[in-house]
Amino acid sequence: MLTNPATKYKPFPPVALVDRQWPSRTITQPPIWMSTDLRDGNQSLFEPMNVERKMRMFRTLCDIGFKEIEVAFPSASQTDFDFVRELIEGKHIPADVTIEVLTQAREHLIRRTMESLRGARRAIVHVYNATSQPFRDTVFGMSKADVLGMAVSAVELIKHLATDQPETEWVLEYSPETFSATELDFARDVCDAVTATWGATPDRQVILNLPATVEMATPNVYADQIEWMHRQLARRDSVILSVHPHNDRGTAVAAAELALLAGADRVEGCLFGSGERTGNVDIVTLALNLYTQGIAPGLDFADINAVARTAEYCTQLPIHPRHPYVGDLVFTAFSGSHQDAIKKGLAVQTADSFWNVPYLPIDPADVGRSYDSVIRVNSQSGKGGIAYLLESAYGIVMPRRLQVEFSSVVKDHTDQHGCEVNASDIWGMFAATYLGTATPVRYCEHHLFEQGNAQGVRLVIEREGIQHELTGTGNGPIDAAVHALQGAGIRVQVRSYEERSIGASNEAGGDAQACAFIELRQAGAGSSAECYGVGIDGNIITASIKALVSGVNRLLA
Repeated sequence: MLTNPATKYKPFPPVALVDRQWPSRTITQPPIWMSTDLRDGNQSLFEPMNVERKMRMFRTLCDIGFKEIEVAFPSASQTDFDFVRELIEGKHIPADVTIEVLTQAREHLIRRTMESLRGARRAIVHVYNATSQPFRDTVFGMSKADVLGMAVSAVELIKHLATDQPETEWVLEYSPETFSATELDFARDVCDAVTATWGATPDRQVILNLPATVEMATPNVYADQIEWMHRQLARRDSVILSVHPHNDRGTAVAAAELALLAGADRVEGCLFGSGERTGNVDIVTLALNLYTQGIAPGLDFADINAVARTAEYCTQLPIHPRHPYVGDLVFTAFSGSHQDAIKKGLAVQTADSFWNVPYLPIDPADVGRSYDSVIRVNSQSGKGGIAYLLESAYGIVMPRRLQVEFSSVVKDHTDQHGCEVNASDIWGMFAATYLGTATPVRYCEHHLFEQGNAQGVRLVIEREGIQHELTGTGNGPIDAAVHALQGAGIRVQVRSYEERSIGASNEAGGDAQACAFIELRQAGAGSSAECYGVGIDGNIITASIKALVSGVNRLLA
């Protein structure tokens, strides 16, 4: 049993922001995106990426459209230092991409970091020091003045060293680490001191990154913190306000979205939420959330499967099958009611209308997923999903009552075997149930003839190994065949008839086949003695008579 939380955990205090503006705002444009997959994401792996994996990830991030990429912590390891050098000396950095590196606010680490960037066209130097009370008092034993002084000294050193490398356009980024647990007025004072020391101007902006290093409270509290800073910072027009939400409470995406409403300009995160502990904010989810609201995110996830496979290869971590937008099962419906709603929604969705398909917040095709995997069938599924798979894979558009009838066949199979079935499995069951029936009656051939104003048919069937030629007339070929069967003691009534073409491979439909559906009732029996027969043939009359025989066999069985 859990301990009493009231005696162990202190609730996070609310922010004194009585006139908050963010709840009434709407996101109208994407933020500046910064990927930290190669730094924060990499340092959290069981086995950090080697050079080959890091380079593959870097190229993928560039292809997606990231213009700012945190590529390393060069003072932390020789591998990271060498990777930065390879990017620069090997000319792997596209002209419109800026690399970023991280350093702690310590002199020898800053010097090593600046050396790694020698020769870069443009670089962001990201320096940080922890500012919250537990770190000041317990970890470092420093006063507020000491912490502020450390930040200022680090910025002064970076500014000085930058003058020795005039060929590089330098951008400063500062993070008060553990911002989400820092007193807001102190976080503001440190940030103001940093921008003053750097000499920030509207033409020489400083990136102030306010991380939820650990998620401390609900997303609205983080939004309040961001709005408070947004309104209180000096030289706000000289600042790019950035956020770096972690996912300790599982709400990093929500926190980032609310932070954008609260005044943030930039978001740092990783593909699919990689990162320390529970990870960073998931930039894929965040970007596609914007996309579903009609906002072009500026990142290309049109082939999300390829991005996912690259991320899995580089990080050696699997993506959960229920991960938003990319998981193997997120565009899959097993529930019968969901399948039915999706099928109906897809049937009426047009290319020139807003997307409005039930249970699918995004068109799977927009992220490179096919409709083949939208609906899958197991024991929880219903007629809608079964009908969709037959229609999409084989062109069989079943009448509604046939959907109900056939779904029981599939459900019996999945209940018995406890497994998922695919379109091929369903087609096999459909063919065995309706198209492969030859007992007790097997259709052999038929010939039509005219008899006055009536239609006549000579129908050849085989029963118990003996062929019978039956003759009947009626108001059409099907009615004539029903009367012909009476000669063999088979009495049925046609309750409904439908036919559709399937498999046309040209505009004229020359290669199309006819699919006939006949619903039969055994003459003199109640409604319980009803079932469907199905026939497929290149000739519509033949398909109809095959459907009649199919239904007869199912009734007699």
